[in-house]
Amino acid sequence: MTIRRTATALADGRELIYFDDSEPYVSGTVTRQLHDTRDLSPIRVESTMRYDVLSGEWVTMAAHRMDRTFLPAADACPLCPSGPGRASTEIPADDYDVAVFENRFPSLATAAVAPPTDHVDDEPLWPQRAAAGRCEVVCFTSDHGRSFAELPVGRVRTVLGALADRTRELSALPGIEQVFCFENRGEEIGVTLAHPHGQIYAYPMLPANTGALLRQSERHLARTGRSLLRDVLDAERRAGSRVVLEGEHWTAYVPAAARWPVELHLAPHRDVPDLAALEAAELDELAHVYLDILGRLDRFFEGVERLPYIAGWHQAPVGEQRALGRLHLQLFSLMRSPHRMKFLAGSESGMGAWVSDTTPERIAARFREIAP
Repeated sequence: MTIRRTATALADGRELIYFDDSEPYVSGTVTRQLHDTRDLSPIRVESTMRYDVLSGEWVTMAAHRMDRTFLPAADACPLCPSGPGRASTEIPADDYDVAVFENRFPSLATAAVAPPTDHVDDEPLWPQRAAAGRCEVVCFTSDHGRSFAELPVGRVRTVLGALADRTRELSALPGIEQVFCFENRGEEIGVTLAHPHGQIYAYPMLPANTGALLRQSERHLARTGRSLLRDVLDAERRAGSRVVLEGEHWTAYVPAAARWPVELHLAPHRDVPDLAALEAAELDELAHVYLDILGRLDRFFEGVERLPYIAGWHQAPVGEQRALGRLHLQLFSLMRSPHRMKFLAGSESGMGAWVSDTTPERIAARFREIAP
């Protein structure tokens, strides 16, 4: 599949990249609008990271995000294309296939301003530093009312190509330790823009979940000499009781210790660290498989047309622990029954001691029942 990549800059200097699969743009007979006509001042990002000595985790402080755009009307959506009769948006073109740009309200930024001191209140217990990473927005389509699950397979393939491109480039930035591509869907989980889009975070540290996974992977490797994530995939395929679908290159399954009321993992059969390492045939099949499982999500509960969900690509870290990682998608919903959400109350939020409201086998059985 041919995808044309066109990079430009927005009025305040942020990067914007078009990824086009439509013939006039692929052939070069038509070019996207590259000039942003808005009068924007350069963004100053003062996000910092503070070390939590009690957990060993870094916490990002991004107070400027309190004022970010919140559920605007469709005709004021900043992710729609610019055009006659509407104010200019983050996308200067009057149409686009897939567009990626630096977030205007980022938690992490390469030019984040360093705090005045290396420690909060000059106390050695609390190191702090600039949150020097990068946050990008991925617009899946120019159609405001369409969900990812409703995209044609060719457009999904373009999105995946864009994610692979961004993973490759962001992983090469100085100081980046992991790249995380994800989509949040639904107001129930805090989405602030209804336009179908995802995000990419390039972290300057290893997030807590990645750190826990790497520790488990390191122990497993020392004990068995094998990859933990490889063994998990092989064990799920052998058991079969939680496998939802199998293709030539991909298997989708509900993990044996699933936490969420609706949860699915998708893993490639070949050991690859990230999206950028996938071959064309793997990406082609992934586009079909992804639409399949998203369709099942929207049929999971009777009377729920669009299930709120989080879909995140877990990719290997960039640094010395890279060999311990392995690409996989985690897709889950906080909805436990039609229009009823699972709230993380005392045990989960206060102590991190999880209680599941169902069983992985029941989740998998439901996913198989609603196959296309």
